[in-house]
Amino acid sequence: MSQPDVLVYLMTGFLDSGKTQFLDFTLKQDYFQVDGTTLLLLCEEGEEEYDAEELKKFNVIIETVESQEELTEEYLLELDIKYRPERVVVEYNGMWKVSDFEKLTLPTGWGIEQKLTTVDASTFQMYLTNLKPLFVEMVRGAEMVLFNRCTDLKPLAGYRRSVKVVSPQAEVIFEDEEGEIENIFQDDVPYDMSAPVIRIRPEDYGIWYVDVMENQEKYRGKVVEYTARVLKPKSFPSKLFFPGRMAMTCCADDTTFLGYICKSAYAPKLKVGQWVTIRAKIRYENLAMYHGSGPVLEAEFIEEAEPIQELVYFN
Repeated sequence: MSQPDVLVYLMTGFLDSGKTQFLDFTLKQDYFQVDGTTLLLLCEEGEEEYDAEELKKFNVIIETVESQEELTEEYLLELDIKYRPERVVVEYNGMWKVSDFEKLTLPTGWGIEQKLTTVDASTFQMYLTNLKPLFVEMVRGAEMVLFNRCTDLKPLAGYRRSVKVVSPQAEVIFEDEEGEIENIFQDDVPYDMSAPVIRIRPEDYGIWYVDVMENQEKYRGKVVEYTARVLKPKSFPSKLFFPGRMAMTCCADDTTFLGYICKSAYAPKLKVGQWVTIRAKIRYENLAMYHGSGPVLEAEFIEEAEPIQELVYFN
């Protein structure tokens, strides 16, 4: 797919999550400069404000969108004709569904290049509890999710998993008042990584699911055992299946099956929906479904198991 002529950067996040501060800094950096006009669509006004005159020095023009009804395909086309921008940056309203913007037919030559999300860690749990569907839309497909104002390290691992299950490819960054926080998740797993067989309890499945993809060298060649449900897509070869669990990513009505490919000579005898306990060696292969390298389990042992009624939770 060819690169669009006009790159669109979509900045999402709830009110006062740091969107304006992040964009104001970025728009003035040398590495972010282009020859033509950058059109900044401002869909929300928080405590921070832009200095429009200052931004003109960087070829940035601000257009304010007062309501979601105003943000139409016709409106965007008018702006394209008026400014002929080389780049568009959208500071999206935190209370609008991101999917509404993503469904719009953008002007010819426009294309979403990058989706970024900022999160105020001090209020994240409140928003996650009350507005989880909106947050899931923000981070789904995001390349970077930045948690700022991190004062308590304890919940950060859970916050990170909340993002990773929805958007595995996202880079998740945590910052406190001194800058980026590094090396805080290296040993954050509740099972014994040194055991000959790493046994994953049902309540720890979500932690393992995220960590085994992210820390491949740590798991390469390890043997893991857990209970899961069998999924066998019709297009799969007979000796492949997915052992996995259902996870709640948004709400009780929005669940996702989470599992990794497993190879087994016993797979043809398994039935879709059957619960099994598997013991398997973890290897990694480059597969299209992973968009790169991902886990491939080689089963050493499979037996029937009692169903697990609980959904997988990440936070």
